[in-house]
Amino acid sequence: MKLLYIVPKIKNAGGVARVLSIKANYFIEHFGYEVHILAQNEAEDLPFYDFNSKVIFHNMILKGNVFHFLNSYKKQLKQKIEEIKPDVILVTDNGLKAFILPLIVNTKIPIVLEIHSSKFIEEQSLKTDIFSKYLLKLKYLFKDFGAGKYTKAVVLSPENVKDWHIDNAAIIPNPSWIKTENSAALKNKRVIAVARNSYEKGLDRTLLIWEKTIQKHPDWILDIYTDEVDSLNNIVIDLGLTSTINVFNFVKNIEEKYLESSILVMTSRFEAFPMVLIEAMSLGLPSISYDCPSGPRSIISDNENGFLIPNENLDLFSEKLSFLIENEELRMKFGAASKESMQKYQLDPVMKQWSSLLENL
Repeated sequence: MKLLYIVPKIKNAGGVARVLSIKANYFIEHFGYEVHILAQNEAEDLPFYDFNSKVIFHNMILKGNVFHFLNSYKKQLKQKIEEIKPDVILVTDNGLKAFILPLIVNTKIPIVLEIHSSKFIEEQSLKTDIFSKYLLKLKYLFKDFGAGKYTKAVVLSPENVKDWHIDNAAIIPNPSWIKTENSAALKNKRVIAVARNSYEKGLDRTLLIWEKTIQKHPDWILDIYTDEVDSLNNIVIDLGLTSTINVFNFVKNIEEKYLESSILVMTSRFEAFPMVLIEAMSLGLPSISYDCPSGPRSIISDNENGFLIPNENLDLFSEKLSFLIENEELRMKFGAASKESMQKYQLDPVMKQWSSLLENL
């Protein structure tokens, strides 16, 4: 079987790139599929994650105003599809153009939308006037309409599917790439956060929570792994938190960093199925997350393997974080429950679901 993935970016350190590297490699190594990946404006970049040498990368150059961009997008998609002749096309894109794609690609080839983000994701704070709310409602309706035009739209959890008003949904979670039997000792006075420095990932909220928490626990350290170290460091300096926060670039050996930590914090404003939680919990880390729409609640069982905090409740988040810091026994309990709960996301059964879906198409 020949697969064509259409993505905006694949060579960065994001969660979607991580997941796609895992899946593409597995398709090739276990099922013998041929995998092509078509990305945008990253021809000369090297992938952050390891891809099988048989993965075939393609690139589209897209620029100009919205009309020129979309016209070029349509032409280059058509050209690549005719050139590659895939059996199935898979679209992994959070942008609005993903919901236009089935309307501009005239093909009988099955097209699958992989929904890796919340339907409600925004890149900046929303306006609250009536006109802005009306436009927002139209955008959500358009997303439902566009997703419904795909052969299949794959969401990541039963919680995610509730957000979408479509009849073509299938549920397949992202797989955990963690294979080690190791677990974090949970004794280091170290908290970890792993996220892009963007509005939806909410690292600004992490800093405010930490500013409050260290008033009681100044001997604990927060390690943040992100993509924009300098800009985040400037905020850390302005807040006077340099003695208790370390900001690092994303690293390939993030597994080692989880194992050195005792708690994971996630303060995203929007998530679909955060791989950071899957990774950390697979290594026995207790986690605390805002209950944002709508991914964390699919993974964390509140007060069983971590804490889910009502969105924006900074005081309660800090209180629960302090509680975990002060209670090693509870960290151990949550950590063991976390590792056990991640068994359902093991790679082999998840990829069998994908193979079954693709073969049936």
